[in-house]
Amino acid sequence: MEGTQAPRAPERRHGGAGHPGAGRQRARATPKGRQVEPAARQEVAALLGDRPRRRDLLIEHLHLIQDQYGQIPARLLAALAEEMRLPMAEVFEVASFYAHFDIVHEDAPPLPPLCLRVCDSLPCALAGAHKLADALAQAAGPEMRVVRVPCVGRCDVAPTVEVGHRFIDHATPETVLAAAEQRNTAPHIPHYVDYDSYVAWGGYTLLRRLRAGEISHDAIRDILDRGNLRGLGGAGFPIGRKWKTVRAQPGPRLMAVNADEGEPGTFKDRFYLERDPHRFIEGMLVGAEAVEAAEIFIYVRDEYPAARHILATEFAKLPPGGPALHLRRGAGAYICGEESAMLESIEGRRGYPRHKPPFIFAQGLFGRPTLANNVETLWWIRDLVEKGPDWWLRHGRNGRSGLRSYSVSGRVRQPGVKLAPAGITIRELIDAYCGGMQQGHRLLAYLPGGASGGILPARLDNVPLDFGTLEEYGCFIGSAAVIVLSDQDDVRDAALNVMRFFQEESCGQGTPCRIGTQKAVALMQRPDWDQALLKELSQAMRDASICGLGQAAPNPVLSVMTYFPEVFSA
Repeated sequence: MEGTQAPRAPERRHGGAGHPGAGRQRARATPKGRQVEPAARQEVAALLGDRPRRRDLLIEHLHLIQDQYGQIPARLLAALAEEMRLPMAEVFEVASFYAHFDIVHEDAPPLPPLCLRVCDSLPCALAGAHKLADALAQAAGPEMRVVRVPCVGRCDVAPTVEVGHRFIDHATPETVLAAAEQRNTAPHIPHYVDYDSYVAWGGYTLLRRLRAGEISHDAIRDILDRGNLRGLGGAGFPIGRKWKTVRAQPGPRLMAVNADEGEPGTFKDRFYLERDPHRFIEGMLVGAEAVEAAEIFIYVRDEYPAARHILATEFAKLPPGGPALHLRRGAGAYICGEESAMLESIEGRRGYPRHKPPFIFAQGLFGRPTLANNVETLWWIRDLVEKGPDWWLRHGRNGRSGLRSYSVSGRVRQPGVKLAPAGITIRELIDAYCGGMQQGHRLLAYLPGGASGGILPARLDNVPLDFGTLEEYGCFIGSAAVIVLSDQDDVRDAALNVMRFFQEESCGQGTPCRIGTQKAVALMQRPDWDQALLKELSQAMRDASICGLGQAAPNPVLSVMTYFPEVFSA
């Protein structure tokens, strides 16, 4: 019967017909390559259930295994490759790229099932994260493992430890171990404005008017232009112009939402998603209507399980119609905050930034014209359209206009997201919005734009914090992540902390970034910095790195050498 015989090895000829090796060789007893265990095949098939086996869902399926087992055994990785009809090498390269996938090889013992992730980025480090991690490592039981991780987006409640998918804020060894021993690992879902409440307060009126033709796409874009709303994820590109550019491309078009804020010091997107998600959702749907995007992909970082739960819950309450919504989960890669790397991850690949051109507005997700916007940017759409551009422009200080959501952490009494006029100074922000400096601390320095935004000294406390005001000082506002340092902190240690972050988070695609961050960390660990060599290295990284990570990584070290010469004196 056709198809029942084992495949035959091809004939090999060695010389003439009389050669002893001539003719057909015996078929292999098993196929070449890794063999998939029947039990592993069944486990993976059961986990995936009736979910599609599409290539772009690879990362989602890897999460299923990681969540189920607390790790990814190699036998299940091979079974997943077979189930999705992908080469094992391709599945392995994706799984090994992301920090939240723990691959366990065949000859290695299983990992302890419960992972305690201790954030050690700068705000948590200032709050004692290193001592906390050491104490947990000493006290953790045999079923626990302690891992130091980069920023988890909870800088206002530092130090923070993630136990499973539950965060312990203002963590101590006692509170973390208590949660771990009780297996209290489910995310805490905060109170938020749900669909019914949002609609009762006038929500989705703008979207209804747009779909009914009572307000035009052009009118909305004109309001955004006159209000000068810019991208609030860090790049600051005018939103009305971006929407118009994408709309001008031939269809079909797509939309991608960046909820992967991973910059140390940044947590504003989480703040809005966990409190008033429908204001963001309505802005997102208005943007999709404006560019006629048939599908929206919302990429939420893995460190925001509560936000993902809220979005999934509230998406199910939306009335039928409109674009298809796809919620995608990051896996612990800061580089995926770069928009083209985010698109690669949504497609189920490693988060490598793309070379440009082509730009994503013309050739983005799955090769289609794509609108990419940040969460906070979309959150403001409804207010700006309903209240008008004059309302937005009335805010602002020091010659600037609009509002900014400053994520403030570090040595202030009241850290958190501070909605303040654009162009406010650090001194005004600390005194009027953060309750002043912590008791016994005096302002020494501040990072105006997170890890990559540079470090400014206290004497420059009158610089407006906004787009275009910090560049002359070698800094930038980015996503407005403000980290405050005091006279009890060491600016060299702060710069080394963020450079280590960049070293760990470099995707490795570009040599200037991959090797440059490693060399910078090695040089900065020395008691005496070779400033000439560090400046030369920084310039090479700025000139030759593929994306913004490598280009901006030198900013903190250059700032320290520029503004704090006293730390290098004998």
